Amino acid sequence: MTTTSVPHQHGARATHSLWRYGPIAIAAAAAATALVAATARAADVPLTIDGEQIPVAGFVTMTVLACSIGLLLAGALGRWAPQPRATFTWAAVALTVASFIPSFTADTDTATKVVLVTAHVVAAAIVIPVFARSLPPRRPNR
Repeated sequence: MTTTSVPHQHGARATHSLWRYGPIAIAAAAAATALVAATARAADVPLTIDGEQIPVAGFVTMTVLACSIGLLLAGALGRWAPQPRATFTWAAVALTVASFIPSFTADTDTATKVVLVTAHVVAAAIVIPVFARSLPPRRPNR
């Protein structure tokens, strides 16, 4: 079996990669969370909080917003953190877990809570690896 190795990107090339592929990952995550919501709705999951229906477009909007904040975080860490990739990955996973809290505490049924948390996990599973891979493991000494 032959394996191919992709060299790690460093410095400016890594940052350009983040800004090139980050928006694509965000669009993919938004589409995926919309699919999660549409599938849940087709399965008769109510997707309501406090009696208000959550539109599928709401999943898209919140995914784009949260992932865009993650993209900015990755960009900042890529510029300032001594170990951008690891720092971003730990921060992104911690923020993803923290994002479950409103879903768990929402005034809604269990099925809706499961869908909300699933949407967070799906979005994170798409964007975190793309953003992290776009960051250098270590920032070069200046």
